[in-house]
Amino acid sequence: MLLEFRIRNYKSFVDETVFSMVPAPKQTGLDYSILSEKIGSRKHKALCSAVIYGPNASGKTNIIGAMETLRAIILRGNIRNSDSDISPNVASSSLELIPNCDSEGSPVEFSISFIEKGLLFRYSLLLDLGRFLDRDYERKILEEKLVVNDKEVFSRGTHLEVYLPQVVRHLTSRSIKRITPKTKEIAESSLSDTELFLTNGFKNIFAKELTDVMINWFAEKFMVIYHSDAIKVMRKFADPKEKAIHVEATLTEAAREFGITSNALGYRTDGESDEAVLCSILSNNKAVIPADIFESYGTIRFINEFPLIIKTLINGGTLVMDEFDASIHPMALMNIISIFHNDEINMNHAQFIFNTHNPIFLDGSLFRRDEIKFVERDQETKHSTHYALSDFSTAEGVRKGEDYMNNYFVSRYGAINEIDFSPILKKIISQSREN
Repeated sequence: MLLEFRIRNYKSFVDETVFSMVPAPKQTGLDYSILSEKIGSRKHKALCSAVIYGPNASGKTNIIGAMETLRAIILRGNIRNSDSDISPNVASSSLELIPNCDSEGSPVEFSISFIEKGLLFRYSLLLDLGRFLDRDYERKILEEKLVVNDKEVFSRGTHLEVYLPQVVRHLTSRSIKRITPKTKEIAESSLSDTELFLTNGFKNIFAKELTDVMINWFAEKFMVIYHSDAIKVMRKFADPKEKAIHVEATLTEAAREFGITSNALGYRTDGESDEAVLCSILSNNKAVIPADIFESYGTIRFINEFPLIIKTLINGGTLVMDEFDASIHPMALMNIISIFHNDEINMNHAQFIFNTHNPIFLDGSLFRRDEIKFVERDQETKHSTHYALSDFSTAEGVRKGEDYMNNYFVSRYGAINEIDFSPILKKIISQSREN
């Protein structure tokens, strides 16, 4: 489960920004939102959900984009650009888009803390990526550090240090009994300015099993969806039959609860490719049409998102989704959130984080104050700041039972812009009459 994510000098976030899933002190109520896991003698707690508010262009999506960027860097093991265009988050593959345009080449910082397999991981990167849009800059990893269960495992800076404390010994190479000058020399010689030590020298020389635990978490359990409307449900079949229709019973059942036009949903294979396309099935399974043509936009959004929700709950992962609620009915949204809050269903410590403009989630009976997050952008500097509702004191009008929605719309919490198109429209209409 995710505990904390930190960034500095990432797009609109210039100063250090901490996105925390650790419950705020002195916050009570809605105990079902609290996940806990004991590591050694210490119990670590985390929130099972978080909702992010802010006006358009405030930087809400940049937080999610930063998470996806770090994930992409770790999975490919370097800070070189990637030719992959899988994600609509271009910054995850073109790293020259990351630094703030006013930063004058200041380093970019990522840091993440999470729990996996009974271990508390803290991993951080300090990157020299040059100035904004400088594609030809010679990039360099300035610092890289891994701490497990509060014990330093390795640190990379001016010098490389590897420690392999007892807590990770069972996941280290059996051939490495201790860190000798020779092994350290080999590790240092393997260092590259643009390659992560974590996924290269450290994995290959010292601790493949430990690294695999981390990589598997990023690959399978830290699911970051940048622009959820880009999600496409695809299935692959080992032995696809020509023109076969594979009815998806579970997805059909869920979609019927949500609302579908067709009789059922399934996947059509053409016998040439092992990929299958989601389709609507009509007339006793005889008529088939691509679902994105026949079903409503909101239904397609739900169908594409639902398998990710299932995967997150089963694996106990962290699902981070941009624009999760677009075109989806509030009742469906409420139910999905309630599932993550239900410890009889969410038995594997799954977490759900999303941003939204929908005010219905500003409800003290649904979310704790530390689960309600805000992003605000300074109109002069264009720099973003992030904070939680729990950061406000009771003297500022944030108490149990307060009308969070009303307070938000009267700008008591910030992160909202007054919008008035009337002057622009009056001007345009006036000009049109004159012409």
